[in-house]
Amino acid sequence: MFETLTREADDPLLALTPLFKADPNPAKVDLGVGVYRDDLGRTPVFRAVKRAEALLLETQETKAYVGPEGDLAFIEAFWNFVAGEGRDAAGVQTVGGTGALRLAAELLRRSGSSRIFLGTPTWSNHSAIFQAAGLSVVTYPLFDVASQNLLAGEMMSTLADRAQPGDAVLLHASCHNPTGAVMDDATWAAVTEMILRKGLVPLLDSAYQGFGTGIESDAAPLRRLLDQVPETIVAASASKSFGLYRERTGAVYATSPSPATRDKLKSHLVTVGRGSYSMPPDHGAAVVRTILTDPELREDWRTELDEARQRITAMRAILAEGLSPLSPALAAIATQQGMFSLLPLDERRIIELRQRSGIYMPLSGRINIAGLNSGQAPGVIAALRAHAARG
Repeated sequence: MFETLTREADDPLLALTPLFKADPNPAKVDLGVGVYRDDLGRTPVFRAVKRAEALLLETQETKAYVGPEGDLAFIEAFWNFVAGEGRDAAGVQTVGGTGALRLAAELLRRSGSSRIFLGTPTWSNHSAIFQAAGLSVVTYPLFDVASQNLLAGEMMSTLADRAQPGDAVLLHASCHNPTGAVMDDATWAAVTEMILRKGLVPLLDSAYQGFGTGIESDAAPLRRLLDQVPETIVAASASKSFGLYRERTGAVYATSPSPATRDKLKSHLVTVGRGSYSMPPDHGAAVVRTILTDPELREDWRTELDEARQRITAMRAILAEGLSPLSPALAAIATQQGMFSLLPLDERRIIELRQRSGIYMPLSGRINIAGLNSGQAPGVIAALRAHAARG
């Protein structure tokens, strides 16, 4: 029976890692997989994470299951981190932000939604997650790579013309992946008005809080939307903000003004999770809960997260200055936010850059700004400029 299967294609982003490792070029640069790296090229464990883990080692008394809902104290503390205090939601712990998106998609389908609207380009795994849950994906252009402009008009016209009551719309809460484009307050207000007028369900993907302009300012648009839209879903990840990539720590939250409805929402989220992975892992959630509920650890974590954001911002400024002579539009890299930007390069040029200069990026042209350090930046800029000169 298994012999009837055909081989699935490798994930084009994850396939970069073995290629990079096998390259003997000592000057090679990895701008692919989206993990934060410091100026020495390391993906460090946060100081507060190390201290929280030490505390858990001393005080943790059991490795028994945490239950299908997960760590209840983590769920509450993480929701306050994302949404601010004083907002009620039904929440469960998930296997990373990806697991949160999958449970969100299943909840939408159970609630009667059959379609979700995605602006493109978006994270490469979004469509696969939603389609696997049985949702139809409707796409619209959201970002023009050549001009580095957000296409807010296209988003609004697509939702106005095609969206129906009960449809879902995915929104990046901050630090858009893969473009870094920023949706301004006026656009957020217009989208919120459209959601309310047409009876849509917003699904907010919050994966990079703290990597834009700050923890609170990054969350401000999401929180304003929560205050105005009664029924929302938030999929939140701790991978970037806490550096817990391999611990797969996340949560999904659904809001409703009715306590009885929130109870039903939680029951469905628990049931879907139980039928998928039974119960979530404990360690990452315990670490996040420990940090967020300890004032000293929380302050140390915030300081280190601020330092990471400031380093990314500095790399953005260097790249924008170095690349803007190639195209004035690339000056926008400096004002974009988060770990990623999208360069106007075709696949042939990207492969040539990999072969000639050891610069690794996905064929989409998405670069991980956080993968670049001050020692590598001049060489990367020079290679991109030389490549452009060759045509």
